[in-house]
Amino acid sequence: MNGKARARAAQSQTTGIYKPESVKDVADSLNIPNLSDIVATALANDVEYRLHQVVEEAARFMRHGRRTTLTVSDMEQAFKVLNIEPLYGHSQHNPPVFRRALPYPNSNAGPVYFVEDEEIDFDRVLREEKLALPKGVTYHAHWLAVEGVQPQIPENPPVIAKEGDVPAPLNAKTNGVVVTPAGGVKKLQQTPIQGQQQQQLVKQVLSRELQLYYTRLTTSLSTSSYSAPDELKKRAAAIGSLSQDAGLQALLPYLIRWVSESVVAVLKEGGQSEQDGHTLETMLDVIGALMRNTTLFIEPYLHQLLPPLLSLLLHSTLPPSHAVVLRTKSAQTLAELLRKHSTTYPSLAPRIMKTLLLALISPEKSTHIGTREGAVRGLVGVGKEAVRKGLVEGGGARVIGNEVSSGLPGGDGLATVVMDALAIMKPTDQDDQMDTLETLTQDTELVEQLTSKIGEHFARRVLAEGNREWVRSLLEGEG
Repeated sequence: MNGKARARAAQSQTTGIYKPESVKDVADSLNIPNLSDIVATALANDVEYRLHQVVEEAARFMRHGRRTTLTVSDMEQAFKVLNIEPLYGHSQHNPPVFRRALPYPNSNAGPVYFVEDEEIDFDRVLREEKLALPKGVTYHAHWLAVEGVQPQIPENPPVIAKEGDVPAPLNAKTNGVVVTPAGGVKKLQQTPIQGQQQQQLVKQVLSRELQLYYTRLTTSLSTSSYSAPDELKKRAAAIGSLSQDAGLQALLPYLIRWVSESVVAVLKEGGQSEQDGHTLETMLDVIGALMRNTTLFIEPYLHQLLPPLLSLLLHSTLPPSHAVVLRTKSAQTLAELLRKHSTTYPSLAPRIMKTLLLALISPEKSTHIGTREGAVRGLVGVGKEAVRKGLVEGGGARVIGNEVSSGLPGGDGLATVVMDALAIMKPTDQDDQMDTLETLTQDTELVEQLTSKIGEHFARRVLAEGNREWVRSLLEGEG
């Protein structure tokens, strides 16, 4: 008995800072009751050895870091070296604060330390300013540059001004048009100062060779003599240059603006002279030449080409000697434009057709023979479906037929244009055998349907052709 007591005393003397009682407390928390004193002492000694090992390794990192204070990061590095799982929830930037608990009365236990929890005052939290969460990362596309020109939008870096540059106007303008935030446009009247700034800007953007080319080109096409052989040669050479030469992309916006301003100037003055007719015809030739030039990227400027084209097509008072030629050529140019670019811009043809239908059916245009003639020719240029929707289903032929029957001045020429438009709907694979007018008029149901579609005037003229397949093609949209 005395030997066992001496052994226990020796063991109690060799125990370090980590007490066997702490091991027994951990064992009880793990549901291991009645742990023997020998096992508890051995485990306590092992734990103390491991603690010394970790602290010694951490102190080595502290010394290599030229520091005298052991930090949490040193302990983390020691854990990594010794292949021990790190302790989570401890950071050197927010070290935990330990407090010593008050001693419990009538207790022989040692001092107890705990981590103090911060007390949160809800009133203070509610009064504090709320932090708005930042938006998530999103992506969207924007133009970095268009035709070598960087748009002034927030996504692009600001343009660094060079010495001698003319400051750009506050409003973004293209050819005297301001683009509003809602997507609309507003026409501006240029002051002399703005015109001078525009000329200076052109001189800075274009090379000297292009400026000289632009000057000679516009001079050759704006000649006042259209009958002199030398002037005709110059004009033909200028049109040929526009349709074939490469390297004119930088001049394209200025040429389109010049064409638009020339057309507006002639139509605004109500020009009826031979000179005005030749000028408008030249502008149409310029538009056609630009469209035929395969080296030009003309698609961004289609919205600037349409106004002069539609103006020449639908204006009510064109020079009399050139009216038919101008409207016919405008319709042909419009058809060529749609043929090339309608697949790229699917909404282009419906928008043009809507404009032509308004000019055709609008009551305000009832006395404008030229406007309606241009609208019909434009529908022919758009295609068969446009003719069907405008003249047959839209009631355009019926309205024009009633006015022609009531004695509209100049109505015979307009009726001829409508008949030519309806003729493009004739089937190509029709039989050679034709019906007589008497045979067709005996089919009362067919006559009533045709009359309700295109009116009595044009129904009578179509039936007089004796082509039953043509009549059926006009009525094939009938439900």
